[in-house]
Amino acid sequence: MDKRQTKRLIFAGLLASLICTTAAQAQDLSILTNRSPDRERLLIEGAKKEGQVVIYSAAIVNQALRPIAEAFMKKYPFVKLTYWRADTEEIVAKLSAEVRARNVVADLIEGTGVGELAVESGLTVPFSTPATDDLPELYRDPRGNWVSSRISYFGMAYNTKLVPPDQVPKTYDDLLDPKWKGKIAWRIGTSSGTPLFITTIRLSRGEDKAQEYFAKLSEQKIINFGSGSARTLVDRVIAGEIPIALNIFAHHPLISKAKGAPVNTVLLDPVPSTAGTMVVPKGVRHPHAAMLLADFILSKEGQEIFAKAEYFPVRPDVAPLETLAPVVPKRAGVQELFIGSEKLNRYYESSQKIWDERFR
Repeated sequence: MDKRQTKRLIFAGLLASLICTTAAQAQDLSILTNRSPDRERLLIEGAKKEGQVVIYSAAIVNQALRPIAEAFMKKYPFVKLTYWRADTEEIVAKLSAEVRARNVVADLIEGTGVGELAVESGLTVPFSTPATDDLPELYRDPRGNWVSSRISYFGMAYNTKLVPPDQVPKTYDDLLDPKWKGKIAWRIGTSSGTPLFITTIRLSRGEDKAQEYFAKLSEQKIINFGSGSARTLVDRVIAGEIPIALNIFAHHPLISKAKGAPVNTVLLDPVPSTAGTMVVPKGVRHPHAAMLLADFILSKEGQEIFAKAEYFPVRPDVAPLETLAPVVPKRAGVQELFIGSEKLNRYYESSQKIWDERFR
C-alpha cells in the first residue's frame, strides 16, 4: 500500500469521530461564507474575542511561515498566530491524532496533498472570501471547499556536464532516444511524481497514444527514485549520479544554477502544474481569525511574501522572483496543464496501475 492510499484510509477511518467532535463543538460558522459589506468589521470583532489562530502548513518556516506570521500579527496585533510546519504525511498524522482525541487544533491547513485528502474525506467546511475573486477560476473550487495558495510547475532537470547542449531533450518524445536508456530518473511514492507525469501524458495525448508512449518509455529502464524529496533528486543530478530527472519542481534547478551548480531546467510541453491549497477543517475553533489569515495569505502582501520565499504566487498581479520567472509556462511560451487535486485523485489509481505494470 502506498503513502497516498494509507492517508486516504486514515482520513476515512477518522471521519465518524470528527463528525462527533464537531457536533460537540457546534458553533456559528456563518462567518466563513459571509460576503456582507460589514464582513471585515465582523471578522475583526470576532478575531479580537478569539485572540489566536493556528495554521498547519508545508511551507518552509524561515522563508515563508515566519515572515507570514510576523506580517500578519503586525497588521492584526490582537491575534496570536501559531504555526506548525511539516511534510504532508506528518500533517496528516498530527491531524489524525487530534481527531482521535476530539481536539482539533488547526484553524487553517495549507499545503499540497493535505487539503485534497481532507476535502475528499469530508473533513472540511466550505468558506468564501472576496480575495478569491482576484484568482483565475482554475485555481479555486467553485464549491468553496478549497482555494489555491501557491502554484507548482514541474519540469525536467539535467546535469549540464553530462548532457551536451545540443543533445538536451526538449520534448517528451526526445526522452525515447536510446542514448538515454538507464540515465533517466523519476520520483515514486508521491502523487506529484510518477502519477502526475503519467496523468499528464494521458490527458494531453489521449489514452491510446499515451499507452503507445508508455510502452516505448518503459524500454528506457527509468530509475525509480524513492529515497527522498524532489529536491533530493535534483541534488543527485547536480552530483552527477543521474543525468536527467523527470517531474521535479521546475524552479529547484534554477535556484542551484544561480549558485553555480551544473544543472538546468527544461519545460516539456505541456507543463504540468499543481497547487498548494488552503482548507478550513471541521471543528475550527477560531473561524474569524482563520478567515483573517486566509484573506491575508491571498492578499497582495501575503502573496509577495510567498514570492520572496521562492514560491510561485497564485495572484496574477504578483510576479515571481525574476530568477525563477523562466519556468512560468506563460512567460516561457509553453502550454500549462493544470491538474487540480480532484483530477489528480480521479486519475491517481489508474496512473499508478500503469506504473506498476510498465515501470516497477
